[in-house]
Amino acid sequence: MGEIQRPGALYQQVAAEIRKAIAAGEFPPGAPLPSEAQLIERYGVSRPTVRNAVAALRSEGLIEVIHGKGSFVRALPSPTLTIDRAVTRKAGTYVLGQAWDAVEKPAVYRTQTTAATGALLQLGEGEALFGVDRLLSDRATGARAQHRVLIPFAVAEGTPLTDAPDTEPADIYALLAEAGHKLTWSETVSARMPQPDERQALGIPEATPIIVSTRITHGTGQQPLLLEELRASASQAQFTYRITASPARAARG
Repeated sequence: MGEIQRPGALYQQVAAEIRKAIAAGEFPPGAPLPSEAQLIERYGVSRPTVRNAVAALRSEGLIEVIHGKGSFVRALPSPTLTIDRAVTRKAGTYVLGQAWDAVEKPAVYRTQTTAATGALLQLGEGEALFGVDRLLSDRATGARAQHRVLIPFAVAEGTPLTDAPDTEPADIYALLAEAGHKLTWSETVSARMPQPDERQALGIPEATPIIVSTRITHGTGQQPLLLEELRASASQAQFTYRITASPARAARG
């Protein structure tokens, strides 16, 4: 293979070429990467460039470095836990698709909207919120998840949530429905590298990404009422959704 000639930082170009070779199966999961000397010769670059490229791939979780042995393509296991994100209603109660065991008591605190959470809740920055953090575990697999719910004070006012913001999410839905809200939900899913405290709480190794779902509970008129976030190891869990057809919206006059 000739020297790298594409524009951009040289180590990023080398990392991209190695990533492409891994995706093509040239270096399968569990296989060692060529030595530093071989990579230098293969790509026509310096030793620091190769080391920076390997470091970048390691930070992505694509390879792992074993001291005294070299760099190996990481064998990422298929997720062992499928998390059902469905919400169903039965006789005035709500049932969530996934059952969890609590690892510890919920942490309840008062906080304020940030620019990001305020935008999701259609509130200004600095609005008062109840926050509830839970550390959860799946009984069958032992996989852990972190759950956070943010409840605006204005939503909790006049409901039992003012005294018990750590009410279970399904019961919160029921309380909001009793208050006259017609509930719907929207959810987005993303992935990122975990913060150190998240990695420790979830019990996942270094360079393992997490999958994050952000759920907004909407009331009548699509008013955002709650913000929930669920975080889990991307190597242990995957999310599943039920999709139903919605009636077409009437054309505006």
